[in-house]
Amino acid sequence: MTATRSPQQHPDGPPPVPEAARAVFGDALDDAVRYVTRLAHDGVTKGLIGPREVPRLWERHVLNSAAVAEAVPAGARVVDVGSGAGLPGIPLGLARPDLSLSLVEPMARRVEFLEEAVAELGRPWRVVRGRAEDRSVVSAVGPVDVVTARAVAALPRLVAWCRSLLRPNVQLVALVGARTVAELPGMLPELEAAGMRDVHPRAVGASLGAAATTVVVMTRGAR
Repeated sequence: MTATRSPQQHPDGPPPVPEAARAVFGDALDDAVRYVTRLAHDGVTKGLIGPREVPRLWERHVLNSAAVAEAVPAGARVVDVGSGAGLPGIPLGLARPDLSLSLVEPMARRVEFLEEAVAELGRPWRVVRGRAEDRSVVSAVGPVDVVTARAVAALPRLVAWCRSLLRPNVQLVALVGARTVAELPGMLPELEAAGMRDVHPRAVGASLGAAATTVVVMTRGAR
């Protein structure tokens, strides 16, 4: 016997909302659902999200990104570089409405997706087309407290790209995988030579089950 779907359930629609999302997003949960729905549809058709990722959008992408909030100070001015489909920037912004957020992305189709998503969510976030190292980007985003990134590049390369944004005392919070954590000790001399201090991994999202992850946090030194 073939299972039937309710009329409201799209065969390629977003996955159901996990209970953890209610605690993470609170009053912004409806907006988080809108964003996941956009990822499941426009994100796939525009090639920003692979179709096989749709069933695990919440745990692997959205909650995973929102967990970064634990490493970001209150009221910070955040720039998400190489934002792509808005990860981790948009989930971070939804989870932390106290943050000022800019989404930086060089590719036109991704910028279009970001602009549409921000407009739909009605948020005051800026979408800036360009690369982190571009003077026009540095001018557009203004003063920065925290730079975030997810799977953009190896950490030394990421630091080099973001150097103009990473003024003294600015933090870089990079969402990374287990391999990067394992390789971090070998990267320390290069990162420190680039002016980064207090480089360390930090586990975040412990209460989120499969969405728990690790970030590497570092701070640009005074010189």
